[in-house]
Amino acid sequence: MTQMEASLAEREQQRRVGERGVVVVEARRRRVRAPFSLRCGALLVDYTLVVAIVAFATLFARTLGGSVSLTGEATLGIGYLLSLGVLLFNFLVLPVFTGTTVGKWATGLRIERLNGERLGFGRATLRHTVGYLISLLTLGLGFLLAAFDAEGRALHDRIAGTVVVRTLGDGTRPRAR
Repeated sequence: MTQMEASLAEREQQRRVGERGVVVVEARRRRVRAPFSLRCGALLVDYTLVVAIVAFATLFARTLGGSVSLTGEATLGIGYLLSLGVLLFNFLVLPVFTGTTVGKWATGLRIERLNGERLGFGRATLRHTVGYLISLLTLGLGFLLAAFDAEGRALHDRIAGTVVVRTLGDGTRPRAR
């Protein structure tokens, strides 16, 4: 039994006593290993969002005269700053408060600590800066590790002590095909 399965079993066994002494089973979201294809799709959505902002700013700057005019340069600079802000918000702020990025939200995935708790700011920063950099420096093999790992954890997940899971809000698990 993996640590993630043990944590899930422990959560399902938690009970509380209701007002009239009736045992009420707390409804918890079930979590299962995130499929590698959904993780790739989530990352594609995240980076498409950032690149779309840069592309739109570049096209808009070109209509204003590009690098020849001061207005074109300012528009391009604002586009770069806006894309940097969206990048930081998406990878550092959203994971701390929601456990997701825009891409992970769109694909039904969330980032959690191994014990099922929420990510803190330090862990999110470690995962998305140092962890992603090391995963990239291994020629992308750090990301590919998630496809072959039994728990579905990539190198940056191992560095930060996190796991990406697929949750269903109604408490059911996805059916195996």
